[in-house]
Amino acid sequence: MTIALVAHDSKKELLAQFCTAYRRILSAHTLISTATTGRMVAQTAQLDVHRFLPGGHGGDEQIMAHIACDEVDMLLFFRDPIAAGPAEPNEMNLLRICDVHNIPVATNIATAEVLIHGLEHGDLDWRTLINP
Repeated sequence: MTIALVAHDSKKELLAQFCTAYRRILSAHTLISTATTGRMVAQTAQLDVHRFLPGGHGGDEQIMAHIACDEVDMLLFFRDPIAAGPAEPNEMNLLRICDVHNIPVATNIATAEVLIHGLEHGDLDWRTLINP
């Protein structure tokens, strides 16, 4: 499965720590991310992450394009609903495209843990049936 990783600036470290904690599960999947988030996750969690442009320079749009082409199976989007700045990922468009394509989304660490455990137990295997 392909998992997209996106985080607001104030949540990047938390996402990197999350990926470190679940490294064993995540290492079995393809990870894609915006540049800064991907670099931080790759360095912290020692995971291979395909990195796109920085979020403010089109990386978010690149991830949305992959979602629109049914090339993403899950989105972990650690967002800061209080302190998000204007250069942060355009969350409404990102969430909307995930809804259109039935992509499971976690917007905080609590829902990310539920999705990761579901992924580990095969609860998301239905994604491979609709996108072989």
